[in-house]
Amino acid sequence: MRKLMDAVDLAPIVWRKSSRSGTNANCVEVAQTAATTAVRDSKNPDGPLLAFPVAAFAQALRTL
Repeated sequence: MRKLMDAVDLAPIVWRKSSRSGTNANCVEVAQTAATTAVRDSKNPDGPLLAFPVAAFAQALRTL
């Protein structure tokens, strides 16, 4: 995972929350580059994040 993050420049990405999260502070945010989907805790935007290849993240969503 760390190697993937080292290779991805996250500066130009835009984080977004689910429209269903409303004013609830307990949610995740996602951002996407051409090759990576990143996920972070909205309460801790400067904290750690997870990054997944786009296809793997899409597959995970399909299994929910």
